[in-house]
Amino acid sequence: MARTLAELPKGRRITDYISLGVLTKTFPLADIKRALRSSGKASVRERDLPAHVVVYYVLALTLFMQVSYREVLRCLLEGLKFLFGPGFVVKVASKAGISQARSRLGWEPIRQLHDQVVKPIAVKATRGAWYRCWRLMNLDGSTLDVADTAENDEAFGRQKLGKGRSAFPQIRFVSLVESGTHVLFATEMGPFGVGEITLAERVVTWLKPGMLCLADRLFFSAKLWKKARARGADLLWRFRKNLRFPCEKRLSDGSYLSRIRPPRGKGKDMLVRVIEYRLEGVADAEPIYRLLTTILDPEQAPAHELAALYHERWEIETTLDELKTHLRGARIVLRSKTPDLVRQEFYGFLMTHFAIRGLMHEAALKADKDPDRLSFVHAVRVVRRKLPLFVAIPPSAQESPA
Repeated sequence: MARTLAELPKGRRITDYISLGVLTKTFPLADIKRALRSSGKASVRERDLPAHVVVYYVLALTLFMQVSYREVLRCLLEGLKFLFGPGFVVKVASKAGISQARSRLGWEPIRQLHDQVVKPIAVKATRGAWYRCWRLMNLDGSTLDVADTAENDEAFGRQKLGKGRSAFPQIRFVSLVESGTHVLFATEMGPFGVGEITLAERVVTWLKPGMLCLADRLFFSAKLWKKARARGADLLWRFRKNLRFPCEKRLSDGSYLSRIRPPRGKGKDMLVRVIEYRLEGVADAEPIYRLLTTILDPEQAPAHELAALYHERWEIETTLDELKTHLRGARIVLRSKTPDLVRQEFYGFLMTHFAIRGLMHEAALKADKDPDRLSFVHAVRVVRRKLPLFVAIPPSAQESPA
């Protein structure tokens, strides 16, 4: 029987029928509209690019960093050919129109949507996400180059080098990363000149009881430790070699109890457990490694297990590589020309990474595999390839066009 093409309902625009596959599944329209309303950014009148469509467009931009603004929008609209056939001509907004739509949206609703949806996703069956009864978290930070404009330079600054400054302005960010799933969440960003510990003070407020947070020695400070511990999570952090923690009691596994004394005598001492070990026969290993943990009972977490666990922090480097190399692209800067749009694009990146990692987590559970065994690069290619294939339920109406 011949197939009759459906028609668009009256009053509907082309952009009401954008398909984004895994992105729409991870960030449903209802969540987007809620974020737009609470931030006061919902479209008051119908436009060619209403606010909820621009949110999806921002996510799509992060999948196609080497493609022009208009071509990305054209890719999103390709799904309409399913309705009208290959001869249908897609009308695409101008570059200026796209930029104006992004500026109207701003970055606040994107950040709000990020904070609402991007969360740890591991379940008990997720391999590599747990140590005994604890959900494993890693704390770390990095930087990203942004477009070389006067506004971005003033807002974010540049790294000072031996003979000058970096070629591009840079943003700095700090995140929590869920082990096993490689999900980046609780991310805080700021200018390059803002230190990682300053950003981490806001990030650690996302920690919860039942989590075990790992961090490198550059993050250790009594203030940050106290703030993280106040959230009820347990901690396993390396500390600098110039710090001294006198032994108060030697424990059965060779670790010992000591205390962190707050600076200038503010507050009470914090009881901690110190673990010291060496890596024999490992090239380039340091003479000694020293860790602090809030888990005081060696029966709950023996020292040799925590020492081995700490070196699982390499997973956060893999995650940052996914974000900066495989999703963004090597030697590519964030292309937004103004600080607000840089922030918008940055949180869009994190949300797209989360959607892809969520898809990989589902696949790993179905196959009973460790998510680390799946290829992030392959997952990105699949999402890009499937992006324009199917038509979604229209954002501005309950009825479906088909």
